[in-house]
Amino acid sequence: MTEALYRTATQADVVLMLDWAADEGWNPGLDDAMAFYAADPQGFFVAEVNGAQVAAISVVNHSDSFAFLGLYLCLPAFRNKGIGYGLWRHAIAHAGERTVGLDGVPAQEANYAKSGFELADRTRRLTGTVVGPAQLLPFASPEDFAALTQLDAAANGVTRPRFLEEWLRPVPSRVSVVLHDGAGISGFATARLCREGCKIGPVVAPDAAAAFYLMQQAAAAVGCASVFVDVPDTSAAFGALLRQNGFAETFATARMYRGQRSDPGDMLHAVATLELG
Repeated sequence: MTEALYRTATQADVVLMLDWAADEGWNPGLDDAMAFYAADPQGFFVAEVNGAQVAAISVVNHSDSFAFLGLYLCLPAFRNKGIGYGLWRHAIAHAGERTVGLDGVPAQEANYAKSGFELADRTRRLTGTVVGPAQLLPFASPEDFAALTQLDAAANGVTRPRFLEEWLRPVPSRVSVVLHDGAGISGFATARLCREGCKIGPVVAPDAAAAFYLMQQAAAAVGCASVFVDVPDTSAAFGALLRQNGFAETFATARMYRGQRSDPGDMLHAVATLELG
């Protein structure tokens, strides 16, 4: 095993991690680093060999009971040397007794199972072109944050206020739109420009039709027609609607958990990110 130093990452390291993710074809958002880091500044880790970063991982503590693992990366020249797994063990201790979720490639399910993770669901990336009305829905505002946090918690079964506070803050490459009914806010969706096209997530809505409209409106808000949406199998109706409109599945991930999980509600139609859940 090559000797490596494991340490907590800086925000600059997170930028590097996302560059590595781009090299792997993960297509991160243009402004993901700040939002990811704000969710848990102590939740990102790198391995160094001779002073150079060679591997990375995130274990973001969203709340006192839930964490999410992602951005598990190792440079090709340093794979199969025990460095990545050593960093995994170092980083996952950050979660403590929390339930930990992850979205992993199916080929690694058996390895994740060895660390106590169990398969719960699959998430499918659907890619297509949005053709729809101009952006009509209002952007999320600071006054909406409490309601949106409650909707997100009901949809995901977990709370993640630090992540949402930054994720819902508008920046030039990322905005959120909200849907109202007679009782208040009934759904929302976030769009972010990526190195290719844009990703829409989360999409939280009362039904698949509303989710599709929110997706169209979010894409229009950032002026993007080429769209990627990560749809859990629990939202089969939304996935079917996307396929009916020309979207195609490009890959799938395995949603796995270590520990007691809370299942998502029927309002979750697309996850926010495969890296932070």
